[in-house]
Amino acid sequence: MSLVRSLLFLPASNARAIEKARTVAADLIVLDLEDAVAPDAKAEARAAAVEAVRAGGFPAQVAVRVNALGTRWGEADLEALADLPLDYVVAPKVENPSIVDAYGARMTPGARLIAMIETPRALMALPAIAGAGEPLAGLMLGVNDLVKALGTGASPDREPLKPWLAATVAASRAHGLFAIDGVFNRLTDADGLAAECAQGRLYGFDGKSLIHPDQIAVANTAFSPTEAEIKEAQAIVTAFAAPEAVGKGAIRVGGAMVERLHRDQAQALLDRAAACR
Repeated sequence: MSLVRSLLFLPASNARAIEKARTVAADLIVLDLEDAVAPDAKAEARAAAVEAVRAGGFPAQVAVRVNALGTRWGEADLEALADLPLDYVVAPKVENPSIVDAYGARMTPGARLIAMIETPRALMALPAIAGAGEPLAGLMLGVNDLVKALGTGASPDREPLKPWLAATVAASRAHGLFAIDGVFNRLTDADGLAAECAQGRLYGFDGKSLIHPDQIAVANTAFSPTEAEIKEAQAIVTAFAAPEAVGKGAIRVGGAMVERLHRDQAQALLDRAAACR
């Protein structure tokens, strides 16, 4: 699975932002044709996205968030993206597996789909959406739309969303998908962003949606293994590789009993750490 610690959204109509995106350390650049673009600028933004993808030069993976199928722009967006070297298409407001199928029938072979979970209907259909199959690669929470649709109150620790944070990760893991946490809107609150990234990682998310380049470093750090985690994982893997551990299902490492499932978790963490470097 590719690293998706940081997914930076930027308006496809903003040439300056696109040029800046060629210099940043985000794992995935998302050229946005949907929320960040006014209705009368959709065609211009679509043409700019096509030109940017063709020109390349991005150090990261590249995606385009299209307008939803069913809007007057959705079909044209997908037609314009055909045959472009895209890594992902981001689909807004996916509410059932048939929508995943509809994107799959229209997307260029090789591109993968990230489905945005933004409505109560989507929450009720999470297991079915996650199990839709190809070309689905990941689920992403669209927290702003979700909060609006649910009518939840403001909460610094996202108390009303906690069941859906956990449910999105569980649905993703059940079907081998990655899970992306939603955006953090307060651009000057670095501590708040770090806290929310830490919360997302605690719940099992692989990365976070971002709306400004200044948020990238915080997300990359939060969703990368720490030195302490790496050290502990190395100790577990080394202990199970020792001759005296052969054939044992559980051994003692650093004062704790660990099983082979912990060894597998430790190796996965080391693999992720290597990818982050």
